[in-house]
Amino acid sequence: IYVGGGDTLKMMKVWKKKGVDKILKEAYEKGIVLSGLSAGSICWFKWGNSDSRKFNNPNAGLIKVSGLGLINALHCPHYDFEKDRKKDLKKMIKKISGVAIAIDNCCAIEVIDDKYRIISSKPSANAYKVYWKASKYYEKIIKKEKEFESLNNLLKK
Repeated sequence: IYVGGGDTLKMMKVWKKKGVDKILKEAYEKGIVLSGLSAGSICWFKWGNSDSRKFNNPNAGLIKVSGLGLINALHCPHYDFEKDRKKDLKKMIKKISGVAIAIDNCCAIEVIDDKYRIISSKPSANAYKVYWKASKYYEKIIKKEKEFESLNNLLKK
């Protein structure tokens, strides 16, 4: 199942109203491959750093949107491409206790069961583990490895 980009907030509201969220969770539990980009990648996470308000107001800031919660982290797409993403994510992640997975354009996180790896179509595109710990901000590049690593370890501070 592939989900494209767009208005994450509106998409999640429609999904919950129509029961699509339950269908997608059932697909996940059956092992069906789920994928997407932008809003379609945010939706698999607990939360996302979203530009949904910009659809009605181009000057609106980024917001935290609830996703399906299949991955217990906040997700930020377009990390290298949209100028406000880094600044807003730094503020946004301070308000939650977990970590964020920020991803540059041309990069992706591949998750199978409780394992992950980072893949990219451009060598300079990266994924980052972003979090606050003891009042200090961390932004660490997640290494691109051929082998899958523990998702639980990635999501720990």
